[in-house]
Amino acid sequence: MDHVSLGRTGVKVSPLCLGAMNFGAWGNPDHDDSIRIIHRALDAGINFIDTADVYSHGESEEIVGKALADGRRDDVVLATKAHAPMGEDPNRRGNSRRWIVREVENSLRRLDTDHIDLYQIHRPDPDTHIDETLGALTDLIRDGKIRYAGCSTFPAHRIVESHWVAEQRVRERFVTEQPPYSILTRGIEADVLPVAREYGMGVLPWSPLSGGWLSGKYRRGQDAPNTHRANFMPDRFDPSKPDNVRKLDAVEELARLAADSGITLVDLALAFVLSHPAVTAPIIGPRTMEQLESQLGAADIRLDAATLDRIDEIVPPGTTLNPADVGWTPPDLERKELRRRR
Repeated sequence: MDHVSLGRTGVKVSPLCLGAMNFGAWGNPDHDDSIRIIHRALDAGINFIDTADVYSHGESEEIVGKALADGRRDDVVLATKAHAPMGEDPNRRGNSRRWIVREVENSLRRLDTDHIDLYQIHRPDPDTHIDETLGALTDLIRDGKIRYAGCSTFPAHRIVESHWVAEQRVRERFVTEQPPYSILTRGIEADVLPVAREYGMGVLPWSPLSGGWLSGKYRRGQDAPNTHRANFMPDRFDPSKPDNVRKLDAVEELARLAADSGITLVDLALAFVLSHPAVTAPIIGPRTMEQLESQLGAADIRLDAATLDRIDEIVPPGTTLNPADVGWTPPDLERKELRRRR
């Protein structure tokens, strides 16, 4: 695979990033099989792996650590994330200095490494000022425990705020953003992607197959697959819900377009994400070797203008068919007291 620049860091990464969310109890509980999948991805030219502390409650990080224990670590750009709850204690989560400094040590131990190349804040934390978070990340970079800091699923205004604070307070800045992006989830085209380009950030889209909707598993006349994500997030996957009916309609049209183009629906979906000039490397998250093999060739596919125009007709630019797919809801929408004058 050709390599691309990770934002303005000078680091070169493969145009596909191997996501490890499905390694462990959330997906594939067989550690040996998961390691074989990781090794196959590395042998195919992928040098970028992304995981998170919360994936199977640390098990994913442990599997990745085992996979890189045979001397492969030095050639891998290794990324993980923190923010989500890692226990009942209210301080074992979030974006505070207290938690970040403690949790990075836990991730280092699970990954069996002395440094993390890209340490990402998994979601915004309205209860923690961004300067608190950037200050902790800056100290971790200076200590050599992490090389770079990034964010994930941050709205555009939070990204802008982080850069202003970093400049004003002389903090390390976020060099990447990891947003949800697929043909079915295009909301970030309106603001996040332009902001990331403006600030020279690498963009690592998660769920480019829209959680499996663009893999061919969700089609009319077929039973919906029973997966961890489908059970955990029914609003995103229940095919009877109106927003998901819209997704089914779009998938049928996209499948016909892929067939007419002589490629698979998976290839169409990944090539679409890769076609955006702000995107660095979409994150693929295979659970099986077969799924990995079906996605590896997408980096070599270029969609022509007519195909991209037809995709725009099926799902217009900036459109997200199901709002539940955006990955994070601002507290101003969730908490009534923030919307109602007392």
